[in-house]
Amino acid sequence: MDNELISPGNQEELENNLREMIITSLEEQGFIVENGNISLPSDLGKKKIREMHNEAISCKLERAKKGLMRYENNLLSRLASGTEVFPEKIEPRLQPVLPKTNDELLFRYLSLHWSIPVSSGYGRRLRFLVIDNHNEKVIGLFGLGDPVFSLGARDRWVGWSQEVRRTRLQYAMDAFVLGAVPPYSYLLGGKLVALLVASQEVLEAFRKKYKNHCSSISGKRQDGLLAMITTTSALGRSSIYNRLRYKNEVVFQSVGFTSGSGDFHFSNGIYGELVKFAKINCKPSAKREEWGTGFRNRREVIRKVLATLGLSYQLTYHQIKREIFVVPLAANTPQFLRGEDRDLNIYKRSIDSLFNCYRNRWLLPRSQWDFRYRQFNPESYLLWCKD
Repeated sequence: MDNELISPGNQEELENNLREMIITSLEEQGFIVENGNISLPSDLGKKKIREMHNEAISCKLERAKKGLMRYENNLLSRLASGTEVFPEKIEPRLQPVLPKTNDELLFRYLSLHWSIPVSSGYGRRLRFLVIDNHNEKVIGLFGLGDPVFSLGARDRWVGWSQEVRRTRLQYAMDAFVLGAVPPYSYLLGGKLVALLVASQEVLEAFRKKYKNHCSSISGKRQDGLLAMITTTSALGRSSIYNRLRYKNEVVFQSVGFTSGSGDFHFSNGIYGELVKFAKINCKPSAKREEWGTGFRNRREVIRKVLATLGLSYQLTYHQIKREIFVVPLAANTPQFLRGEDRDLNIYKRSIDSLFNCYRNRWLLPRSQWDFRYRQFNPESYLLWCKD
């Protein structure tokens, strides 16, 4: 992008150039732009959706390169080669990811391999690596952050009114990244990682970190209870979460699809130009003084710029709908979230019991006929140091 675009000059020319740049960027990603709206190509499938995310992913890789590339070979040493994995000996443990550690670098690095751009999570955050005790290699990872305030399918499932949701949303978290890495992914390791999200150990980690934590928004102290985790599929319907059961319980319950809005299609190089334009030409929405100054989030920047340029806010509706899942962590999750029950009847799901479920239903049967995991070489996972 040309930095001169936002330098002082003819305001009308400035706005015309940025409008054209936005439309061109959307069309280059594969969107059809007509009459202020965007639509999807007729040949949309999972492969096409991945391709439409490529530009945003490339931009994210370029931004991360400076901070991570020099560590790449060391980080890859924590992935198993196929010859180091023995399905009958796998033994998972959860390893919390602490700030400013090698684990945090590894978490960031592995997240860059996802097929869609991964956010860093919002507000409260818990991040975990799933480690194989047998060889100390990484099986997968997941991260939990604050959920979005309004999510229609989730809110209907709970039975939330807007007022109750405002006071009870603190009991929910969202899995902003979740999955396995090779070679464990070939053994359906994503299902193991998904099951572990619902473990007692996660509930305990949340309680330890957030009990008596004072919310910067409400100003109230939290009690450390967690009743529900939500997540959305990466590419339409999910092959990992659907029909994922523990004993007779459906762990991930599908409740609908997103509306197809977001900002990933503005997450390429053009977003930097939007920020520059917004700082000069747009005014942030009023907020509480204690939240700080500036724009609230990426969506506010995009919304304000589009309005200033006379472009429709409908351009934020990329139309790619993702399946929404809720993970109830208690037998009475909806009643508790509606404020009808004071106590949570928490499910007792230990890491060991969840792993045994995965081991017997998916791991051992898959390992008997799918031998791709044996051929995996961590060097094939390189992002930058390929020479």
